[in-house]
Amino acid sequence: MARKLYPDTWLFAATIGLALFGVVMVYSASAVLAQSEHHGSFYYVIKQAIWTSIGLAALLIAMQVDYHRLRDRRVVYGLLGLTVLMLLAVFAFPAINGARRWIKFQGFSVQPSEISKLALAIFLAYFLERQAGEEQDFWRTFIPCGAVTAVLAALIVVEPDFGTSMMLAITFVIVIYTAGARLSHLAMAAAPAFLVAAGLLIFVPWRMARLVSFWDPWADPQKSGFQVVQSLIAVGSGGTNGLGFAQGKQKMMFLPFAHSDFIFAVIGEELGLLGTLAVLAAFALFLWRGIRISFMAPDRFGRLLAIGIVTGIVAQALFNMSVVLSMVPTKGIPLPFISYGGSSLVPTLAAVGILLNISQHARGSQRAE
Repeated sequence: MARKLYPDTWLFAATIGLALFGVVMVYSASAVLAQSEHHGSFYYVIKQAIWTSIGLAALLIAMQVDYHRLRDRRVVYGLLGLTVLMLLAVFAFPAINGARRWIKFQGFSVQPSEISKLALAIFLAYFLERQAGEEQDFWRTFIPCGAVTAVLAALIVVEPDFGTSMMLAITFVIVIYTAGARLSHLAMAAAPAFLVAAGLLIFVPWRMARLVSFWDPWADPQKSGFQVVQSLIAVGSGGTNGLGFAQGKQKMMFLPFAHSDFIFAVIGEELGLLGTLAVLAAFALFLWRGIRISFMAPDRFGRLLAIGIVTGIVAQALFNMSVVLSMVPTKGIPLPFISYGGSSLVPTLAAVGILLNISQHARGSQRAE
């Protein structure tokens, strides 16, 4: 029987540590850019500190709200419908760097694709709990879950944002497999998904250019391979111990998006191998405690929701690090908790708050600490 316990202190500590570390690293990575663009080196870090404060407030509030309230049909489909509407609304706003991913307000913006990650995790947990006993039914269970995922992913792809669509697909695969779906059904879905992904890569010129530069970024280090080359130079320059905090050189207008998508490269340059391993260890701790919370959840909804949230965050972190290290083609997705930007940080911290609330409802007398 479930009873209210303390939240998982290890996961809470890892999250707070990563978020505060992010504020520090955003300052180091953005100071030169901020001075050049806004005549003040604290411009970006002040905004990041504000967004972190708002995100931590959202985390604390989510911790106090019983996650069972998310099981309400009106909440699930209301959030899903709102997310779809926002994903459509982004096309009414001007493009930023060639993409329409944001709904702009006075002083801040919202990125619906970030909200879609949580909306999908809640929907999958709700629907798969209702379909208990029919997890292996292709038409009644697999197809509805796959269709919702495909709609969200398609709307995000056309923004364009191929990376976030991949994160949604990974969340879908892990959650529905955890629920008990047949591997044969996943294999059937993988074939058309692979063809669509291949088409998006091969027949879209700029994506094809990224793919070519991924295979050999040094073939064109001043154009298509520039960002990857600068990232590798940053990481390689750090060595084991790093050049020292705020002593990095690549952030000085060499490495594009040093404070956002490529902040892990700045960490590697300034804090070295030890610093990058420390970040990796923090996400490994997050993964371990998140999976533990999923196993200890008192019901199917909590178990699947926890695994969906953990999968979305950790998969994105690993993907971002892989991009920085040129292990996968370049995609514009941030490093959770650390990269600059509130549109990703606030929803992610709110999702962790839900995860921590699940940890307070452990089965039996065990304590999630």
